[in-house]
Amino acid sequence: MLNCWEAALGAAVSIPVFLFVAAPYIRRYVAGGRCKSTARLEGKVVIITGANTGIGKETARDLARRGARIIIACRDIAKAEAAASEIRADTGNQQIIVKRLDLADTKSIREFAEKFLAEEKELHILINNAGVMLCPYSKTADGFEMHLGVNHLGHFLLTFLLLERLKQCAPARIVNVSSLAHHGGRIRFHDLQGEKSYNRGLAYCHSKLANVLFTRELARRLQGTKVTANALHPGSVYSELVRHSFVMTWLWKIFSFFLKTPCEGAQTSIYCAVAEELDSVTGQYFSDCQPAYVSPRGRDDETAKKLWSVSCELLGIQWD
Repeated sequence: MLNCWEAALGAAVSIPVFLFVAAPYIRRYVAGGRCKSTARLEGKVVIITGANTGIGKETARDLARRGARIIIACRDIAKAEAAASEIRADTGNQQIIVKRLDLADTKSIREFAEKFLAEEKELHILINNAGVMLCPYSKTADGFEMHLGVNHLGHFLLTFLLLERLKQCAPARIVNVSSLAHHGGRIRFHDLQGEKSYNRGLAYCHSKLANVLFTRELARRLQGTKVTANALHPGSVYSELVRHSFVMTWLWKIFSFFLKTPCEGAQTSIYCAVAEELDSVTGQYFSDCQPAYVSPRGRDDETAKKLWSVSCELLGIQWD
């Protein structure tokens, strides 16, 4: 009996000891790949949507250190100004500009683009980073289901409005933040707005698949322009993205040790924006700063073309 108690006690002691010893290795694995490029960005203009928090903010911080002029495009101006002030102080780069952009309102998107084009003469990198996740069923100002409207249609319209400036400043890059969740997505043309059947987890997956398909078709259409378009999965990041779900927020706090920090989660966005080896790479999908597997639905060119056409119809634009 004593031997059993000794064994149990030994196990109880060895487990925390093992975790203590293994912790640095676990964290290193969770952190994933890092962008190793030392590229400088003096004279370059960058727009990052949703850069007031999370991976968007850390992406802005990194590119600011490289000397870029950063446009933080956010709905919450107070939060954005606080982030911009922090980044200026941290990097010494005073060229951190805040402009209002509400991706859930096409009027706001058009106003943002109009003001940007009037005030800024160049644009070299567009990072479509902002997003919503696990929202209860709701609609944007234009009547689009929230995940589809913000994560896909909002960035689709923004890219359309800014594309000529990117072409004029080529070589230029478009970076679309998608997710591994695209593997669970489907483009349900018969119920694109989720009015017949809605699941907020699947709605997020559908919108992330739309990001991948948009990137694929955009890259095809931009061939020969020296403007590239790539998508990425940032990893599972401890951020505010899960704020609409009490359960996910609770789980994120409990398992935060096994999640990437926002700085770690920003690495692939930074990589896609600056890595010299990606100068002519387009239409690809990355994770941990390397090419990653795309689901079969994410490689369906016919669906990508149809989604493009439907998106134009919904937004009332012609993009040939």
